[in-house]
Amino acid sequence: MKKVKSAHRESAPLATGVPESVDEYLAALPEPARKAVEKLRALIRSAVPAQATEKISYRMPALYYKGVLVWFAGFQNHCSLFPTPAIIQAFKNDLAGYTLSKGTIQFPLDKPLPAALIKKMVKMRIAQVESKKRR
Repeated sequence: MKKVKSAHRESAPLATGVPESVDEYLAALPEPARKAVEKLRALIRSAVPAQATEKISYRMPALYYKGVLVWFAGFQNHCSLFPTPAIIQAFKNDLAGYTLSKGTIQFPLDKPLPAALIKKMVKMRIAQVESKKRR
């Protein structure tokens, strides 16, 4: 598991300021980060219930459904998914080869996103949120 250095320049978010919507966030991203984040967004949206909403949280896009499901963002050389540490731990073998930190997965901009894996992680995250709401 590679550790991400948060102070590293290429780990700084590309979008500056505080966007008011996910569309505004995406519009501020340069290519190729915008295209990668749009694909990541579409993959996430395809795995969540229709009632899920998008918001800006911590200056980046987030999907909400009975609580925060995941965050995602664009960077100079990668796009990131923030699915919570428990999800990363559950899928750590499947994520071998990607740069990881406790709560972040980095997907290089020059490689295809692992669509099926992203959907599985989002669905597991939905199950976690739903189980917490039943308690």
